[in-house]
Amino acid sequence: MTDDIQARTNILEMRSITKTFPGVKALQNVTVDVQRGEVHAICGENGAGKSTLMKVLSGVYPHGTYDGDIVFEDEVVQFRDIRDSEAKGIVIIHQELALSPFLSIAENIFLNNEQKGAFGLIDWNKTNHEAAKLLARVGLRENPTTKIIDLGVGKQQLVEIAKALSKRVKLLILDEPTAALNDEDSDHLLNLILHLKEQGITSIIISHKLNEIKKVADSVTIIRDGKTIETIAKTDVTEERIIKDMVGRDLEHRYPDHTPHIGEEVLRVEDWTAHHPQDPNRVMVDGVNIHVRRGEIVGIAGLMGAGRTEFAMSLFGRSYGSKISGRVFIDGKEVKTRTVSEAIQNGLAYATEDRKTYGLNLIEDIKRNISMAALDKLERFGIVDDGKEFQVANEYRTSMNIKAPSVLSKTGKLSGGNQQKVVLSKWIYADPEVLILDEPTRGIDVGAKYEIYSIINKLAASGKGIIVISSELPELLGICDRIYALSEGRITGELPIEEANPEALLKLMTMEKPR
Repeated sequence: MTDDIQARTNILEMRSITKTFPGVKALQNVTVDVQRGEVHAICGENGAGKSTLMKVLSGVYPHGTYDGDIVFEDEVVQFRDIRDSEAKGIVIIHQELALSPFLSIAENIFLNNEQKGAFGLIDWNKTNHEAAKLLARVGLRENPTTKIIDLGVGKQQLVEIAKALSKRVKLLILDEPTAALNDEDSDHLLNLILHLKEQGITSIIISHKLNEIKKVADSVTIIRDGKTIETIAKTDVTEERIIKDMVGRDLEHRYPDHTPHIGEEVLRVEDWTAHHPQDPNRVMVDGVNIHVRRGEIVGIAGLMGAGRTEFAMSLFGRSYGSKISGRVFIDGKEVKTRTVSEAIQNGLAYATEDRKTYGLNLIEDIKRNISMAALDKLERFGIVDDGKEFQVANEYRTSMNIKAPSVLSKTGKLSGGNQQKVVLSKWIYADPEVLILDEPTRGIDVGAKYEIYSIINKLAASGKGIIVISSELPELLGICDRIYALSEGRITGELPIEEANPEALLKLMTMEKPR
């Protein structure tokens, strides 16, 4: 392909983009070419620079704060802010959706782009009418007057895309668009991206999910440590090649070797039942019985809404639910877990699936996040020993390979994989007998996943009992010694890993409650 043809078919060229933060070079001479009308995926480990690159492109980081050139539709562009990029037809949808929850769908779609009538006043009939047409384009069957707070995350994502369409988008950037979606919503969104492609809209998608990339992407650019590694055409895309480029090495095995040394029973839960917090007549966890032995990694598999998280949270200090009943035994002794403090004191810990909301204090530093669940181990005469706290946090930063300049770095600035390592550090330092890990690798790239799996193996090898809740069956099959299946709040089966396979688990996971 000649340079002239290349110039005509490209909608975007990012040339030698370099972006530096104090003490960190986030991007180093990154070059990306995107063809008009394609879906272009950008892959890389957490912290590789993907989101930073898209913030440069969309004007979040304005011209003058980076080196290099952006060429859009054969014109060198210099964006002062996000409104500049949107005026050219470049619209970014961040992983953290930017919708106002108490405004309607229509109000959100046309926020700062109001549909005005006579005397400059907002024409609400036109606003709702135009919003309804945009909702039809994205396949969302909702009244435009519905408030955002009344929508699930999947539908909110579609509102964001409708909002982008209202701005006459030419290049749509989606940053981890399916990270918080279930399989059905993810599939709908991916099909919508392909549908928009048919309408001539170019998309850039950042995703860790390699199966999604293979489904929608026409080409893939891999970034590692702030540098462009290569761009691969769709016909040459393989998971093995992407993984090797992302982590800089072959991963012969997705899961580290695990030889269990299983000991005595450490946890037993008998007849555990929990009702919905707002509707006490609705049973969410129905007579669950499980046990875990020391050194054992036990999985809990279930479809969305099966009650996995509800079970874990109700067990951990009754953090969820009402009318909770049942018995908990640690090392054969019945214990109470009526509060979070009581659960921790009795040797039970829970790493939530929503680490940003419930697992971490994002405006606090790494040091305080690691120590917060076990401050009693650091206090002297009722006062926390700052020196010891700093030393402990530094030890975990090193041993857990937390990538940060210092333990004084804000946790909210870390990548997802490093945030998860901070969560695990917090609970390891608290030294529980049983650790429940709810979706421990959600939103984390393959390299960081391997590190998390290795940490889980070390915890089990040290004699802890581990429970892993995951929506990914390959993950459960790759790291667990035994798996329970949960459906409609009930345990429907239990399989040793030698007998477990996706078909057997899905059969148990879809088993309906007798009516």
